[in-house]
Amino acid sequence: MASALFSMEAKLLPHSRSPMAMASRRIHKRGSSAVLAVLARPGENVARIAESKAFEVAQKTSVHNDNLFDLMAINHLSQSIQAVTGLKSRKSGYDGLVEAATMAWKKFNPSTQQELVIQTFHSAIPNIILNMIRRLLPQSQFTRECFAAFTTVFFAWLVGPSEVRESELNGRQEKNVVHIKKCRFLEQSNCVGMCINLCKMPSQAFLKEALGMPVNMVPNFDDMSCEMIFGQDPPASNDDPALKQPCYRSCRANQKHTVKCSS
Repeated sequence: MASALFSMEAKLLPHSRSPMAMASRRIHKRGSSAVLAVLARPGENVARIAESKAFEVAQKTSVHNDNLFDLMAINHLSQSIQAVTGLKSRKSGYDGLVEAATMAWKKFNPSTQQELVIQTFHSAIPNIILNMIRRLLPQSQFTRECFAAFTTVFFAWLVGPSEVRESELNGRQEKNVVHIKKCRFLEQSNCVGMCINLCKMPSQAFLKEALGMPVNMVPNFDDMSCEMIFGQDPPASNDDPALKQPCYRSCRANQKHTVKCSS
């Protein structure tokens, strides 16, 4: 009997106006508006994900297993910096190198820092070797590619792992770019000012003056990577984006931080 009554009621009431159908429509409408709200601005989500990944890369601490050659090179450069600046570090290994550089950064102004690093390079590398390199390897595609390959093989102890990449120079492709995946010095110092005044600027000047090789060093302060483009002159100081970069809030060199360490 109850079954018959339910069947009759169902026939009398149109399907489109049944309580279940009306509830389903309301749910569908609410669901549709929610989905449209999420998809309204996808660009923001993509940018947010990219920033998050870059932050994770920068925050991940690298591990470096220095061999005997690496330790000797690190100690030699550290001792050269200390001899030129007159400042002594009590630490050894790469920590000692960074500490010596940090003490120089705190004591001297930016232009003096750059000059001291150039003096350090001259002290660490005998002039006879510099003159021989400049004489045997004049500016050419072969020389630029040699510099790039040499840097990736023999300077991993200083800047970390790197690889050679191509770029267009004078209308043709050359393997003249060194891509440093995550700069060891920038990661250890965590300071934009130290990167610029104790690495980028003096290295560019030294390679051009001592070896006749122009190079443009382009650090990426988001993921701590860097590119050394051999054969390309760096932009003027007023036009160089790296020199306009504020420092990290967590800069280890400047405890009372003003976010501007480069000047």
